[in-house]
Amino acid sequence: MALTTYNPTTNGQRGMMSQDNSMLTTKRSVPGLTKAVKRNKGRNNTGRITTRHKGGGSRKLYRNISFSLPENFSGIIEHVEYDPFRSARIARVKGSDGKYCYVIAAQGMSQGQTIRNGVEIAVENGNRMPLKSIPVGSTIHAIEITPGRGAQLVRSAGASAQLVAKDEVNAQIKLPSGEVRFVRLDCSASLGAIGNEQHQNVSIGKAGRNRHRGIRPSVRGVVMNAVDHPHGGGDGGRHRMAKAPRTPWGQKTLGLKTRHNKSTDKYIVRSRHVSKRK
Repeated sequence: MALTTYNPTTNGQRGMMSQDNSMLTTKRSVPGLTKAVKRNKGRNNTGRITTRHKGGGSRKLYRNISFSLPENFSGIIEHVEYDPFRSARIARVKGSDGKYCYVIAAQGMSQGQTIRNGVEIAVENGNRMPLKSIPVGSTIHAIEITPGRGAQLVRSAGASAQLVAKDEVNAQIKLPSGEVRFVRLDCSASLGAIGNEQHQNVSIGKAGRNRHRGIRPSVRGVVMNAVDHPHGGGDGGRHRMAKAPRTPWGQKTLGLKTRHNKSTDKYIVRSRHVSKRK
């Protein structure tokens, strides 16, 4: 997918890039597969801000994505659509029973393509099957962690994982972060990489586009007063920080480990930190 650039007729359009939506085949979603989402603007039930820099934004409907498909499912892709709640594109699939569902669109998906879910099906882009049926070395996405629960790993635009090895019970999967992880062979995954791979190269260009996305302006800590931020006070942001960077509440940021889920450490074969050092 290519990116669209603009002539610098205004300061905001200078350097701005957006996604080329030529692959989208419709602008209308399926009414039965969408629902309204109440916007809380980053506030809790008492009205206090619990998540900074959120507010405003365009109204949008949530699309119900099928992260797991029924056994022996077969359907035809009718349209490729835009989803305002995720970076990836979604595909509208009409099943053999006449019912519609949404799935994450893989690279190369097009109208009229047939996708299937099962154990003994063709190893083709977009098909979904258990890891025990997928050949070693295949590129996969939308991976389950618990059998039957639905895809939880590798669901964003341009992302893909690789099936590295298999034993009698588990499969070793190399995730986009570089981490190698054990996943049960009974878990399902979709073949291929996720589409819209140029999403990470989009240049917002102007503040107004972020406001449409519901993102409010952020202020640097060094230009705040000392009572408002650990970095604040002094010469209006021209000084260097005398200590490690911190959040407004005094917690260290850069380099601080935030993962505390030790119960799943036994499933990690190789840490993502080890792969980044090499």
